[in-house]
Order: sequence, then C-alpha cells, then structure tokens
Amino acid sequence: MSDTLLAPTFLFRFSTACHRRKSVWSDRGIKLSDKYILPSFSELEGRKQFADLRAAWNEEGLLFVVQVSGKKQTPWCRPTRMEDSDGLQIWIDTRDSHNVHRANRFCHRFQFLPSGGGHRLDQPIAALFPINRAKESPKPVEAESFRIRSTIRPDGYTLEALIPAKALTGFNPTDNPRLGFTYAVVDRELGWQTFSVGPEFPFVEDPSLWGTLELAP
Repeated sequence: MSDTLLAPTFLFRFSTACHRRKSVWSDRGIKLSDKYILPSFSELEGRKQFADLRAAWNEEGLLFVVQVSGKKQTPWCRPTRMEDSDGLQIWIDTRDSHNVHRANRFCHRFQFLPSGGGHRLDQPIAALFPINRAKESPKPVEAESFRIRSTIRPDGYTLEALIPAKALTGFNPTDNPRLGFTYAVVDRELGWQTFSVGPEFPFVEDPSLWGTLELAP
C-alpha cells in the first residue's frame, strides 16, 4: 500500500461569498468587518495561517485587504522578481470555468506588493501578471488603473488593493455573479497561505484548480 495521501483540498472545489459594499475605495482607508473575511481552506491540511484576507465588491471592481502578522523581517519585495516577492497574488476567472487546464482571456493573475516601488522602493506595486501556458491573455491594464495602499509594521504589513472593473475582462456581476478564484499570500519568511491547494499543485497556471468567489448582494 502506498503511503502517499491525497491533499484534502484537492478533493473538493471550494466556494465562498464576497459581499457587496457601497464603496470599495476611500482615500482615508477602508475597514472591512468580519463578514468580509475570505477563508483559507488550506487549514484542512494543518497549514499555518498568518494572513487575514478580506474582500468586497461592487460594480466599480473588487477590493482586497490583507493583513500579514508574525514577521520578524521586513517584507522582501523586488519589482524585477515579483513572483518571488512577499505580497498578495489573486487569480480571477470572470466566467468561473473549471473544465479548462490552460487560462483563456477571461483569466487574470494580479500581483500586489507592499513595497518595492517608487524612487525609494518603499511604495506598493500592483500589476496584471501573465499566466504561464495561457491560450489567450486578458486585455492589458495600465498600472495606474489600480488603487493600492500599504502600511509596513514591525511584525508585518497591511495592504489594500482595488482591482477596477475595467481591469477584468468580461466582468459582469449581473450576468456572471460567480468568479473563478484563488489566492496566495506569499512570504519568504512565513511561507504560502492559499485559498485551497498549495504550491505543490500547479494552480498558478491551471484554472481547473481554482475555487469560486460568489458575488453576494
């Protein structure tokens, strides 16, 4: 008998609600209550949880707020090595298709870093990042289209990021209120916290391994 066990998160396709909010951005900052928390089903595998991720939506776009705690080192962020940098990565499929293994034009990969930008490399960074092996790519997005803000703390950081509707090819909450979705909070010190399966599975390029984000009214 083989000693290999299949990861519990691989056996299910997870879905979670993303609640609507009247405003998804404010120059004074956004505070989301506990009802906006997004789960990390990787807890089923006993993975350590070090990030609190919350999300909200309206017709203007999707807001994500992450708070990372427990760090002893400052965030490691390099604009030339974004995939390896500390930060939040979000995958969105505006058609919630789970029967394809290669991304299409409705599939997006966004990366948000708490620092690494600006002349002093202390400004947050937002970018639409290509998905490896994709058959098609979504429409390009200017970096200036995103709204992003971060605060670095001695034990971690808080990052707020708004993905505008125009950055999401095919975004139509009325006709398509279910989005293919997964996330990863990547940290060189603390590891990976993911929505479901971990980096041992190729979810970074395979939409069939993503879950679902339900845009709740």
